[in-house]
Amino acid sequence: MINKKVQKRIKRHRKVRSKISGTAVRPRVSVFKSNTSIFVQAIDDDLSITIFSAKTDPKSKNTKLEESKKVGIEFGKGLIKKGIKEVLFDRGGNYYTGRVAAVADGLRESGLKV
Repeated sequence: MINKKVQKRIKRHRKVRSKISGTAVRPRVSVFKSNTSIFVQAIDDDLSITIFSAKTDPKSKNTKLEESKKVGIEFGKGLIKKGIKEVLFDRGGNYYTGRVAAVADGLRESGLKV
């Protein structure tokens, strides 16, 4: 039996994924949030490949929010080096607040159009 909270997140995730699909020019940036870390990856859905990925360092002394923003900035710089300037943001069924919003802010700070 799955928790109702998890069921609602899965339902939101399916709704978001039905509307967006990444390409090589404009990949989908997927965010996965665990209790200790946050994982971000750029996905080309046409070829079903991961273009670039990053995650937080769980041993860092910074807060989770600060680490999330830092990962967003580093991730954005990595994508710009690969020649990608625009992305689609997939929040993974999570609400757009806190750490998820911090990642998006970091992506924008690095120069990506989200």
